[in-house]
Amino acid sequence: MTRTTRRFAFTLALALGASAAAPLALAQSYPSRPVTLVVPFPPGGGTDTGGRVIAEQLSRRWGQTVIVENKGGAAGQIGADLVAKAKPDGYTLLLGNIGTQAINPSLYAKLPYDPDKAFAPVSLVAELPLVMMVNPAIAAQTPAEFIALAKAQAGKLSYSSSGAGGAPHLVAEMFKDQTRSFIVHVPYRGGGPAIADLLAGHVDLSFMTALEASGHIKAGKLRALAVTSDKRLPALPDVPTLAEGALPGFNAISWIGLLAPAGTPQDTVDKISADLRAVLADEAVKARFAALGGVARANSPKDFGKLIAADRTRYAEIIRSRKITTQ
Repeated sequence: MTRTTRRFAFTLALALGASAAAPLALAQSYPSRPVTLVVPFPPGGGTDTGGRVIAEQLSRRWGQTVIVENKGGAAGQIGADLVAKAKPDGYTLLLGNIGTQAINPSLYAKLPYDPDKAFAPVSLVAELPLVMMVNPAIAAQTPAEFIALAKAQAGKLSYSSSGAGGAPHLVAEMFKDQTRSFIVHVPYRGGGPAIADLLAGHVDLSFMTALEASGHIKAGKLRALAVTSDKRLPALPDVPTLAEGALPGFNAISWIGLLAPAGTPQDTVDKISADLRAVLADEAVKARFAALGGVARANSPKDFGKLIAADRTRYAEIIRSRKITTQ
């Protein structure tokens, strides 16, 4: 081999080595500038509140600002579409929830993006069990008593939700299916108005997150009968689960999770997921979510993808069987 040939071979080897190392170096240097976390809902809700907790913690861990940008509208579609069409470099992320990722694909005939191909799951962030609560004027003190009352007064009781097709609506329909009861659905434009009318006594029942309702419950303005998760909530330790006495096996929760645009380098997705898992393992962060009525819970990109797929199948059946539409 001539000196020129050897020099060429050496240069080629260096180039190939640098090329192979490039993705790893990119992931290790990420993030090198501020990251935008898109929350596809207005400020103040459960998704937004959870997003601000992790944005603060990731900012500290990364030494880069994580900017929360609220892009509400169309049940989360506007914000989700913004992220779906963003550059897939890890610098624009979506804090989606069970509605945007698992319910909307079946609820809406057409979305501005392909829900199967638009996003790369990163990690679950938190589970948000719902609370079954009634206006104090309702005589029922337990879920079993409310079920008996609903059956005795079929069609006379009503429940509010944050809108047709949202998690509070679908969980209430699951409750009706399993109890074989007839309770009238009254949809509102958001959880705030739905709870306001429950407080005013215009409706009798709601299924909402503890984040939205725990203050009213602790003040005695609403009565919590049960939570919809399979375990009691640390924020409401005296409130039983529906599965404990009334409906064995009942388990239905809302959740929030982090996603990136499809095409984001896997090394970057894995780094964000690992860093988020480290953040959510911190006891102080867990306590913050618990105080909000949630359960901090991270998982791998693969497992988060499986959760989205399973919930999409589960709620698609409810939407079909109940002929639920957004009209």
